[in-house]
Amino acid sequence: MKFVYNDGGRSLAGYKGSSGDCVTRAIAIATGIPYQDVCDQIEKLSSKERVSKRKKRKSNPLKGVYKNTYKKLLENLGWKWVACMTIGSGCKVHLRENELPVGKTLIVSVSRHLTCVKNGEIHDTYNPDRSENRCVYGYFVKD
Repeated sequence: MKFVYNDGGRSLAGYKGSSGDCVTRAIAIATGIPYQDVCDQIEKLSSKERVSKRKKRKSNPLKGVYKNTYKKLLENLGWKWVACMTIGSGCKVHLRENELPVGKTLIVSVSRHLTCVKNGEIHDTYNPDRSENRCVYGYFVKD
């Protein structure tokens, strides 16, 4: 799958260096919403999160966002989750051009990472496809 470098507007928003902001980047790239606006929306949703023994901190747009938080944000924006894997099913879809829907913009969930796929091209700060062997858990697609 072709790779296109895209930081989602992070540098334009004034941020420097690397960060654990794959969720923020992927949402900004896929939706076209400015990076800082996505950060603000995530922070607004994370203010309603609760901290517990298992969940030691709240979501942070630059350091990591919990699945429930980004799922809620994307559903509010009109995106729908499509599961590609269930418990015990094994990997059926990989981060390959011929295994994902063509001609659509997707926010793809792989192990410990979210990335944006537009028209069969990966838009991210690095190529996460692991020689096209990376398993796809599912993806968000605009309704």
